[in-house]
Amino acid sequence: MTGRTFIRNFFIFLFIGSVAQLAFAAPVQYNAIDYDITVRIDPIARTIEGKSIITVKNPREINLVLGQAYEVTEALFNGSLLGIGREQANHPHVWKIPFNFSQQHQFEIHWRGKLAQLDDSLDHQQTLGRPVAVSGETGTFLPDASNWYPRVTDGLARYKVTLELPAGQRGLVAGRLIEESESAQGYRAAFEFSHPAEGIDLMAGPYGIETQTYPNINNRPIQLRTYFHPQISNLSRDYLDAVKRYLTLYEKWIGEYPYTEFSIVSSPTPTGFGMPTLTYLGINVLQLPFIRDTSLGHEVLHNWWGNGVYPDYQSGNWSEGLTTFMADYAYKEQESSEAAREMRLGWLRDFAALQPGQDAALAAFTSRTHSASKIVGYNKAAMFFFMLRDELGETVFNLGIQGLWAVQRFKVTSWQHLQKMFEMISGKNLQPFFTQWLERTGAPEITISEAKSAPADSGYGLSITLSQSEPAYQLRVPIAIQSQEKTEVQWFDLHQEQQTFILTLPDKPLSVSLDPDLRLFRQLAPNEAPPILREVMVNPTTETIILSDKGEIRKIAETLASKLQQRAPKLIAANQQLSAAPTLIIGLQPEVDVWLAAKQLPGRPDEINKKGTAQAWTLARADGASLAVVSAKDAASLEALIRPLPHYGRQSYIAFDGREAIEKGIWPMQVRQVVVE
Repeated sequence: MTGRTFIRNFFIFLFIGSVAQLAFAAPVQYNAIDYDITVRIDPIARTIEGKSIITVKNPREINLVLGQAYEVTEALFNGSLLGIGREQANHPHVWKIPFNFSQQHQFEIHWRGKLAQLDDSLDHQQTLGRPVAVSGETGTFLPDASNWYPRVTDGLARYKVTLELPAGQRGLVAGRLIEESESAQGYRAAFEFSHPAEGIDLMAGPYGIETQTYPNINNRPIQLRTYFHPQISNLSRDYLDAVKRYLTLYEKWIGEYPYTEFSIVSSPTPTGFGMPTLTYLGINVLQLPFIRDTSLGHEVLHNWWGNGVYPDYQSGNWSEGLTTFMADYAYKEQESSEAAREMRLGWLRDFAALQPGQDAALAAFTSRTHSASKIVGYNKAAMFFFMLRDELGETVFNLGIQGLWAVQRFKVTSWQHLQKMFEMISGKNLQPFFTQWLERTGAPEITISEAKSAPADSGYGLSITLSQSEPAYQLRVPIAIQSQEKTEVQWFDLHQEQQTFILTLPDKPLSVSLDPDLRLFRQLAPNEAPPILREVMVNPTTETIILSDKGEIRKIAETLASKLQQRAPKLIAANQQLSAAPTLIIGLQPEVDVWLAAKQLPGRPDEINKKGTAQAWTLARADGASLAVVSAKDAASLEALIRPLPHYGRQSYIAFDGREAIEKGIWPMQVRQVVVE
């Protein structure tokens, strides 16, 4: 370490330390809750039996909820009988205790029940929308939101969980493994989470466990584990090595990893969840070669943002956007500037596919429920942090990130906390920036209204008039100015609906282009945005044409259309005149070719023609409406698209060999150039 680096790091340490002292000056009052659970699960019989001891210190009010599928066999409050929390069998158990005096109290609740059958045919979207406690021989998943235990609904709790399973099964919850034993009688493990946590998710299965130790940035040991099904045990070492790379990256960027372990756990369903100290990924997902270089890093980073600093959901969930920016987008920046620009184009193109009413303010986003919510809560939020970095500069932005981690670790944190941190670090008033991007829906429409040039005393004068939709945003707009010799980018502060800027250049300007590098979150112009598959997926007016009359193929096509659109498709006849709505065409290859020719539309593109067993591509019709075509060799090839194709909405064209994507891409973007008069 150089002397200059040492001095800079020492200054950062002092500054963040002083910020932390200010932040902790007024502690927030909350229930101090310690939760101790012992739970026994039989995955084959799908039975669960548990005992919860909940100790509340500094009580104010506490609410507990246990799902309706469970029976309470005993409930005590400070050693005295407590009601079971419901009067009817088909209702959840609810206990509301309004404390108004300060002393320690303890609940003891014994409960049991039958878990739902594990359904490995569900996709990730269905799993997200169905928080149900499920069990089976190949896996058990008890999400916190399913109320599988008497859950604290209005506060954070430290916890200890002791888990008992039959022989051949192993399980875990988020936290530090403090006890583990295995015998012919069964498996037993105890986990402890010593920080205030939002809830408890439990996973189990016929896992093999592989463990490695990683020394963190302060040389403290981190236990890394894989809990993998037998058929993917050979992947353990590569995944553990990848986790080490991500821990090294983010400890240097943000600060010390907050936990003593991290585990990768396989699921029999195609899920993708991140919890403190672990990630839960589908067996099929883990076998995809790119997951170690993309999604895994995203889930590791959630241990800082989301599971280390908690979002305040009442004011909006910032954690998905920051994680997307510092994981998915950061990996593209590491790859190349072109790859990073391609991802920004994808974000803007996805947003352009939304229809009026599908958009929402960023501050209103809490969690991903459908494609439209992801476009706002992940993509727009990531672009927000990209623009904030442009506004502050990379060094100051990174200091803000480190300050946020130092001050807000294991605290509920709002967008306002982020704003104050970046303001303290930068010395700037960021209220207009945060307000316009968080509270407004939509995006600004910006155009170059006029560009004129004339000789000047020391070169050439250039007058550029910029316009934006009302009400006006406060924007820094990059304009590329092209001369015979070079292209340079100038930034202009656009605060009104129309402004004219005058500057002097050494060379005669020939043309100007608005934001060619896509550094602003904005509405793309119609001809600027290449058509992508997402348009027919998220637009609620999309019409679907199924070309085949054969029952089996038609049924498969309808299933594919419903998966793509996440709703029942609006079907129209093949011979019906196309409306102005986006249109999805599904059929076998000969049927598709005949239909395109009859409608005098271009044939299948050269990029994917005669490649694989199925193809999908987009067309921009003369009237501006989008059209997407799905063409398959036979029924089996069409059915093979049902799971993978919905994940490729950002593509303009794609070819599959069975379920494997073998060729994909996006039609070129048309950069808008304005000739200087």
